[in-house]
Amino acid sequence: MFWMVALLALDGRQYVYRVYAPREALPADLFWAAFHCHEDTGGPRASDWFDSAQIWWIGGEPAELTVHQY
Repeated sequence: MFWMVALLALDGRQYVYRVYAPREALPADLFWAAFHCHEDTGGPRASDWFDSAQIWWIGGEPAELTVHQY
């Protein structure tokens, strides 16, 4: 599905971005994708502190496939 990345900005607000990336994506890659998207919108400066970002996965995990041998 996709990731949500919340960034703090200098105006005191939190901006949340949807980042389409595989489940195995690295948090740093997700952060920079959202950060650059924010910068392209011309909004207030976002914090570039990685630790201030909130990152979470939206979507279900694929169903577990259990194989039984008889």
